[in-house]
Amino acid sequence: MCEYFVHESSYIDEDVKIGKGTKIWHFSHIMSGSVIGENCNLGQNVVISPGVKIGNGVKIQNNVSVYTGVICEDHTFLGPSCVFTNVINPRSFIERKEEYRETIVGYGASIGANATIICGNKIGRFALIGAGAVVTKDIGDHEIIVGNPGRCIGYICECGIRLVEEAGEYHCPDCKKEYLGGDEFLLKE
Repeated sequence: MCEYFVHESSYIDEDVKIGKGTKIWHFSHIMSGSVIGENCNLGQNVVISPGVKIGNGVKIQNNVSVYTGVICEDHTFLGPSCVFTNVINPRSFIERKEEYRETIVGYGASIGANATIICGNKIGRFALIGAGAVVTKDIGDHEIIVGNPGRCIGYICECGIRLVEEAGEYHCPDCKKEYLGGDEFLLKE
């Protein structure tokens, strides 16, 4: 008995690991060597390339291709039609598979619709990439990124509410969590 759901219009290659409770919807393709965790939801027309690692509780919206070299940690959100790359200087007549660069989407991070993630960068834990933003460098934990190229305009709580800054410390007006700013954005104990 299958412990996950795959719509009849989707293709699942051999040598794929799919966790319990995961749902894969219409016209998707999961390629060999990829790993998808438990309780994930992959929307319509999603492609998971060879070797991709998707954590538990990940939501991937419609029309997203997750290319080789991408790792999505647990509870990440990939918005509709967001774009990943895996080669910096692609040419159709030059094969550069040995040059794929790793991209990591950190725990709990969210990527908005139509955002572009240039390969070789790490998106920090709970970061929020705004719709249409272009990520060209590493993104810190809890950063809110907008624009092209993407720039930080503030910080966001684990619960998804923009944090309020006072004297180098941050608090959430909704869930009341407090954070310490600086090089490492930490939850205040």
